[in-house]
Amino acid sequence: MTREELKRQVDRAIEAEAERIVGFGEQIRHRPELGFKEAHTAALVEDVLRGLGLAPRTQLALTGVRADVAGGAGPGPTFALMGELDGLVVSGHPEADARTGAAHACGHNAQVAGLLGAALGLVKSGALQHLAGRVVFFAVPAEEGGDLEWRLEQVRAGRLEFLGGKCELLRLGHLDDVDLAMMIHTTPRAEDGRVAIPRSNNGRFGKTARFVGRAAHAGGAPHAGVNALYAANVALLAINAVRETFRDEDTVRVHPILTHGGSQVNVIPAEARIETYVRGRTLEAIRDANVRVDRALRAGALALGATVEIETLPGYLPLRCDPVMAETFRAGADVFFGAGTCRDAEHRAGSTDMGDVSQVMPVLHPYMGGARGTGHAADYTITDPHLAYVMPARALAGMVIDLLWDGAARAREVVARATPPLTRDGYVKFQRDIRRREVFRGDA
Repeated sequence: MTREELKRQVDRAIEAEAERIVGFGEQIRHRPELGFKEAHTAALVEDVLRGLGLAPRTQLALTGVRADVAGGAGPGPTFALMGELDGLVVSGHPEADARTGAAHACGHNAQVAGLLGAALGLVKSGALQHLAGRVVFFAVPAEEGGDLEWRLEQVRAGRLEFLGGKCELLRLGHLDDVDLAMMIHTTPRAEDGRVAIPRSNNGRFGKTARFVGRAAHAGGAPHAGVNALYAANVALLAINAVRETFRDEDTVRVHPILTHGGSQVNVIPAEARIETYVRGRTLEAIRDANVRVDRALRAGALALGATVEIETLPGYLPLRCDPVMAETFRAGADVFFGAGTCRDAEHRAGSTDMGDVSQVMPVLHPYMGGARGTGHAADYTITDPHLAYVMPARALAGMVIDLLWDGAARAREVVARATPPLTRDGYVKFQRDIRRREVFRGDA
């Protein structure tokens, strides 16, 4: 059997399961869960993988599910296919969970459907006996941010250290034996077409700021208070004022939200809280912007004579897509969609914890269509279930065959040519070093 014959065999096996794969995606879409809480979605993944005769490990970084399959053609690199379990809170989304506000407005339900579809095709077709190395089917938690106070409670309780799912998996060693990895993200963007490959994505730091003032009667004695809300407002204006100092090529994004602004209307607010991300194309750009944001936060406290407690949190590192993997994927996309269909998405200003994985091993993070609307918005919806759910399964399975065929020659080439900037231990140390807390007194 040739490599192309094997790929066609797996394609047929996946298409035979197309209705079921679509069902996975729709079932997850109708029961969205927030990061590190994806119990029902993880249980679905576990059930499907067990049904294939695999032995998944569960509760990895709280909710992750991993199943390994060894190829039958000898040793070789370990290739992980990933799908993200979580949704995110999107106000006004018609399918948001009534209790949590969670919705699948970023297509993670399609990622998991594609992951399970690839597992169905590769295992049921018997394709893995012709491949070398090992395949990991890995449903990973908590790519989306948010729900920050709950996550910080888990950190304080010792159940988490890092706030992203793949970051925790790296810290805990669940990726130590993986040599290369990929996932496919659903895109609603018309400019991405049916399939696209980015070269890179922004990284980000997380940040909280708690302004502390002094309560007083808002009508009778406002002069006796220190208005923490006004201090926060000045800080927000200062952040806006420094935006023009960011270089365009650094794609810096700072987008704070006010999460608390006072307890009662007739009381001068004694506390106000801000959360924000500081994003950038490079770590140097993120660090520089982070300094400027801290300065703006201190300015707000200084203007009102308040105190500000600034906490900088490790976020996600910039994504680097491996060029050899990208070339391999593009060739497969030409077969699926026609020569030249796969577009170059250049640099993306959003952030993903797949970027963290890319700092320690070669990864690929392409996009595939099937959705419309705006990511993370109330109008996001899946419009082409076959493209969104089934075609990623075929593309993932095709990459497994391309990389692990012929003694895993292509995967060995990827690993040999890759130069990740960090070791696994170096990554953990780097993230720990980012975290810091500063208290600035504006009345000093």
